Amino acid sequence: MTLGLDRGLALLERLCGQPEGMPLTALADELDMPRSACHRLLSELQRRGYVRQTRSQGDYMLTAKLASMGLGFLSSSGIVDIAEPLLERLAQSSGELVRLSIIDGDRLTWVAKAQGSRKGLRYDPDMGQDARLSCTASGHAWLLTLSDERALELVTRQGFGKPKDYGPKAPATVKALLGFLHAARVRGYATIDEVFAPGMAAMAAPVMRGGEAIGVISIAGPRMRLTPARMQALAPALLAATAELGPISRASTLFGRPPLGKA
Repeated sequence: MTLGLDRGLALLERLCGQPEGMPLTALADELDMPRSACHRLLSELQRRGYVRQTRSQGDYMLTAKLASMGLGFLSSSGIVDIAEPLLERLAQSSGELVRLSIIDGDRLTWVAKAQGSRKGLRYDPDMGQDARLSCTASGHAWLLTLSDERALELVTRQGFGKPKDYGPKAPATVKALLGFLHAARVRGYATIDEVFAPGMAAMAAPVMRGGEAIGVISIAGPRMRLTPARMQALAPALLAATAELGPISRASTLFGRPPLGKA
């Protein structure tokens, strides 16, 4: 990867988390980039329609082009048509937010959702983001299918994140994380309570195909509704949805192909 391409992608990734935009100086400083080089890259990204400048401050922000490309890719992959009925059914029965994430190399990315709650507090994170493996139910559901060594390798590579950005019970050490994973393996699905965010709870199970996890389905909502007893009651429906999606996922190119010799 050339330096210019690496820097351009870093700019796009940083701006993804700043919907109101950022000034050139802040971008250059945070990414340890010469300001002249940062300006050239932003100008090129602006010319290609990926970035625009706000009128008031002159800050740089993303356009909808990346989002449009992502939605187009998801649509052409067939994943929306395949997963939508399953997610909608689970959302209606649970009354909570149901999400599908896919495993792509070392990343777990939320790609589809269905919202069951039509009133009251709704929990609705943005799609297209990578799950924090150490403190999301989706992350734990994937990690429970791996060895402790492989799971810790992935978490170490991504990092535990800053404690202030997550819930009060988020694991910050290897020992704490392994405690979550070992309990999840016994259950067959992951559960968290005020781990990803204060006041929120979630549960998730892996979508398996050919003996390997290819994705995760999760249910998330306020802990006052999604209690331990409620999650236990929802577990059969969640596990049934993941078991159903595994075989039919072959129809979507987004999930890729199973390893040789596995179906």
